Amino acid sequence: MTPYYQNPLDIGADIVLHSATKYLGGHSDVVSGLVVTANESLGDRIGFIQNSTGGILGPQDSYLLTRGIKTLGLRVEQINRNVKEVVALLNKHENVVKTIHPLNEDHVNRDIHFKQASGYPGIISFEVADVEKAKEVIKHTKLFTLAESLGAVESLISVPSLMTHASIPAEIRHKEGIADGMIRLSIGIEDTEDLVEDLNQALNQI
Repeated sequence: MTPYYQNPLDIGADIVLHSATKYLGGHSDVVSGLVVTANESLGDRIGFIQNSTGGILGPQDSYLLTRGIKTLGLRVEQINRNVKEVVALLNKHENVVKTIHPLNEDHVNRDIHFKQASGYPGIISFEVADVEKAKEVIKHTKLFTLAESLGAVESLISVPSLMTHASIPAEIRHKEGIADGMIRLSIGIEDTEDLVEDLNQALNQI
């Protein structure tokens, strides 16, 4: 959610960990993370550990991260606009079995999400009939890049059963709700209409 849409310190967190590699950097060109606290004593202890272990960014990585943060608001606002329309498409498409996103009323953590955050996650999961149909969707998309990452300016697409979760036995995946035909999207900042049309035409061909 990034600090743009969610502020854990304001709702009682003592320490917040951010993966700056993803949305904060935003361009898939820096590996970084950060620790944040509002507690002075904790801050001193964290600072001591950081200083003694040398866990700091180099100048180039610092520059890339600073550059990314400057456009964070613009990027996540466009991602949110895109997410809203993509979820709407998936919810009504006849070839989609299920859509998983907090925008949907039946999402298990919807209430918690909107108590804590003011925007939407850029990650959408949805299911088609089976893994072969999922492969066909990927084959026919033109604007989505096949990749396991998230949080970039480009929209990404992956099939967890074949990629991120391929090493997990099928029965365990299914128990955890990861269907063979599940597809995961990380929505980027492309034109909203272009993304919706691309996904729609790919779904129409399966």
